[in-house]
Amino acid sequence: MKWILIVAGGLVVLIVIVAVIGSMLPRTHVASRTLRVRRAPQEAWPAITQAMSVSDVPTDIVESSPPNRLVTRVKETEKMFGGTWTVVISPAPGGSTLTITEDGWVANPIFRFVSRFVIGHHATMDGMLKAVAKNFGEQPSLSGE
Repeated sequence: MKWILIVAGGLVVLIVIVAVIGSMLPRTHVASRTLRVRRAPQEAWPAITQAMSVSDVPTDIVESSPPNRLVTRVKETEKMFGGTWTVVISPAPGGSTLTITEDGWVANPIFRFVSRFVIGHHATMDGMLKAVAKNFGEQPSLSGE
């Protein structure tokens, strides 16, 4: 019985520490990732829009200028997190660059901690850009902040 109380107390302390650190983190963040592919923007556009369409997060399209720019926003019904994703596809020598920039916010301090230190703000972007590279049979090399 004593060990159960010690473990339970330790979990409570851990949750409190995570909540305190999370509440000290900024509510908003900006993160971006860039992928270079050996395809023209006209070929990259359907690949990135397809990769984005499988997301579980409900979004609205704010701006769509194929094949160079797409801006989406998390629907207002989502209360725990939100923001915009701006996808820019730019011509580059031998192909194009795809850059996703997330201008987001996270409401809950515990989830803020998890999204910053456990999952990372780049996780979803990385997954989508890696899927695009795989679709083209290329090795992904991601850069960004």
